[in-house]
Amino acid sequence: MTKLGLRDSVLALTLIPTVLIGLLLGGYFTINRYFELDKILYQQGSMISEPLSIAIEQPLLAKNKQQLNRLISHAHNKHSPAIKTIAIFDANKQLILTSNYHSDFDEQIDESQLRADNKTKQQESDGFILFYTPIVNLSTPEARWSDSAFQTTLGTIVVQLNKDPAIIGQQRALLISGIVIIFALLLAAILAIRLSRMFITPLNKLVIASDRLIEGKRDTGLNTPMMGEFEQLRLGLNTISDTMVVQRDEMQKHIDQATSDLRESLEMYETQNIQLNIAKTDAQDANRVKSDFLAKMSHELRTPLNGVIGFTRQLHKTPLNKHQKDYLDTIELSANSLMTIISDILDFSKLEAGAMELESIQFQLRDNINEVLTLLAPSADEKQLELSIYINSQVPDNITGDPTRFKQVLINLISNAIKFTEKGAIKIDVGHRLLDEERTSILVSVTDTGVGIPMDKQDALFTPFGQADSSITRKFGGTGLGLIITKHIVEAMGGRITLNSAPGHGTCFTFNGVFSLPSHNVTNDLPSKSLANKRILYLEPHEHTHYAVSSLLKDWQTQVTGCFDEESFFDEIKKDFNYDICIIGHVAAVDEMQRLKSYIKAARESTDYLYLMLNTVSHSMRESYIGSGADACLSKPLNHRKLCEVLAAPYRLDHPVHNIEQSDDKLLPLKVLVVDDNDANLKLIYTLLEEKIELIDTAHNGSQAYSLSKSHKYDIIFMDIQMPIMDGITACKLIRESSLNEDTPIIAVTAHALAGEKEQLIKDGFKGYLTKPIDEDMLKQSISEYSPKSPIIRDKNRQEHIVSEPPFTSNSLDWTLALQRAGGKHELALEMLNMLLLSVPETLRLLDEAIHNQDCEHVLSIIHKFHGACCYTGVPKLKKLAEGLETALKGDCDLSYIEPELFELNDELENLMTDAGMAQH
Repeated sequence: MTKLGLRDSVLALTLIPTVLIGLLLGGYFTINRYFELDKILYQQGSMISEPLSIAIEQPLLAKNKQQLNRLISHAHNKHSPAIKTIAIFDANKQLILTSNYHSDFDEQIDESQLRADNKTKQQESDGFILFYTPIVNLSTPEARWSDSAFQTTLGTIVVQLNKDPAIIGQQRALLISGIVIIFALLLAAILAIRLSRMFITPLNKLVIASDRLIEGKRDTGLNTPMMGEFEQLRLGLNTISDTMVVQRDEMQKHIDQATSDLRESLEMYETQNIQLNIAKTDAQDANRVKSDFLAKMSHELRTPLNGVIGFTRQLHKTPLNKHQKDYLDTIELSANSLMTIISDILDFSKLEAGAMELESIQFQLRDNINEVLTLLAPSADEKQLELSIYINSQVPDNITGDPTRFKQVLINLISNAIKFTEKGAIKIDVGHRLLDEERTSILVSVTDTGVGIPMDKQDALFTPFGQADSSITRKFGGTGLGLIITKHIVEAMGGRITLNSAPGHGTCFTFNGVFSLPSHNVTNDLPSKSLANKRILYLEPHEHTHYAVSSLLKDWQTQVTGCFDEESFFDEIKKDFNYDICIIGHVAAVDEMQRLKSYIKAARESTDYLYLMLNTVSHSMRESYIGSGADACLSKPLNHRKLCEVLAAPYRLDHPVHNIEQSDDKLLPLKVLVVDDNDANLKLIYTLLEEKIELIDTAHNGSQAYSLSKSHKYDIIFMDIQMPIMDGITACKLIRESSLNEDTPIIAVTAHALAGEKEQLIKDGFKGYLTKPIDEDMLKQSISEYSPKSPIIRDKNRQEHIVSEPPFTSNSLDWTLALQRAGGKHELALEMLNMLLLSVPETLRLLDEAIHNQDCEHVLSIIHKFHGACCYTGVPKLKKLAEGLETALKGDCDLSYIEPELFELNDELENLMTDAGMAQH
């Protein structure tokens, strides 16, 4: 699109050529006139000076100044004002006579031009031209007819011409040229304007007519005929106007018809929307009723199941014959299966309602996976399946996310693999991909050698109640909700789950989840340094397990010799070489016991320590192998922490011995209130507490509990939530407001599992939260954690203190506190103290290097790690110093500010090491 209009274009196309032509012609004639005037001026000067030089020859020879003066004056006056002055110089360049001597005369005369030369020369100065013409003596015949060799110069005549007339003529020519150009431009402009008006006027009328058509007006106003092609445009616009009028009338008819139809449709849609809103409200009400029903049913179903499971476990403690134990096992298994189904239904309900929220807490990945494998290992062992786990050493252990939901995904996938696999192995591989500095994606694959799934049935697995085949329900059981719940959890973690399977070739489920990387890692180091450079002989026929364990041992800097079969194993034993450790991995089958014992017998003399790794949890079988010469027997799948602790135990300072903790039959001096409206549940909790607690009161509703709390002081209260007369939340608030138990820990006991309930209960005044079914371990943990007197730990410490003496005497050591931190276990307290003592020299060395380098961040890291070790070793003064240093460093990282505390810490450590060394001597 051009930027110039038609008017401007006409003006430009007319004026620009005129200007160019005028400038070219005017410039040409002006320049030509300029040079012509200069040429005339030079000719005029030569024509004056040369005849004058001939005329004054004789007067100059006669030295007749009067005649000379008359000649130059006449010449000056005749050509005035072109001539400013005429001067005569002799052969010696001396001025003889001048017609007009002025002040600048001497400065303007160039004496170098007054030499003897027979030619006229010109010299330009400011505003003047000087002509130097020699006066030649032609009076002798020789000089008159010969060349310059016989001619003598009598002097020089100088004529000074004024350039002003020539300059005025040049300026006049330039002015005339400019006037002509301007006149031409004005004439061209007038013609261009008149020409443009011939186009612009009809075009403006056409534009106005077009605008009227756009506005919808019928009359274009083009009634007057126009010239040339504009007449055709006028007729065309009038035709368009007439056509538009006809089309507008037809369109209006269609619009009226469409409007009528649309109004009828809108009325129908409005009616349907009202019906949909009513249906939506009914569906929301039905969903709310369903959620309330599930919440209440979870309580009603879990409560009797809690009684069934609890009393089943209590019956196990009584004398029973073989058949009775089998019946109880069946009852407990059925109850647990029913509890699993209820949990799946509740989880699915949360997913439908969008109420499932993921927690964000820091946890250790490997320990989390080990808990799942420990739970599911017995099921795999019963079917003689090899359950194997490999975690890449680069996978971070400390991550932030929801450990419970992560375990739920693993449990669903691994339990399905065990369920649908009759023989072979289940392999779990864990890797990761670092997304950025703050996030990582944990990748997990679960591979089995089971029945496999046809391609056309795989999509149905991730639908509610979907299974690969209807016969599976009858053969294997299950609700068909596990995988859909797993899929939603994985997607909530920012990942996805995929499936690769074929009938007869097993199944591989792969999923990933995005987790945050914490800024501060939990220090829970393994004692792997004790295993550095140890020679290990390892026998494991299963390839995946062999690779996983070997990788782990190599990460601990050991020298591993791996054997996959019996032949290579015996070949290594026959060599004249002694190993520090021998590990034998094998299938725990009765028909393999003799072969396994032969391995133990053959390897016993070639190794210092011998350990077994078997896929069994049977204590009797493991004790049998230990009696055959093995130092310890570990259960598969691999637990990296247990394996490291067992292998490193003989090489640590105190050679700890793993003993079974003896039960404590003494009743704890506590008074507990149990509140529940269900008699079976109340009796179960009472029975579990009766074995540990001295005084127990019971109440059947919140009102009774509130009455008892106003007259009795309790150490801890277990409160059900849903009860008649007064619910648990109301009772808790009343007890907190006015009773003798305003500070007593109140623990909520409920079967509810909806999202956000735990946080709400804490806000309502409860100290903790227990989910039914409740077992002894849960109650013990609650009493130990929430009781203000911590009676379980204190009572055990008191007993240990009676029979346990400190390993050495030191002002820095509180042995009673060390036993308390170790749960009353002498061996554990001694082991933790020795680990601290072994780390002191390295800690002091690293601390000195960091202080010397002024590396404040490194000092903080060392103090943080040392502070964690002091928390469990009975050194309160060292713990207080480390805690103060860590707090100061986190606030303002300035080493000069904490220099006194660093010296005090160094002195305390040296005193502790001195006391420990004296005790050893």
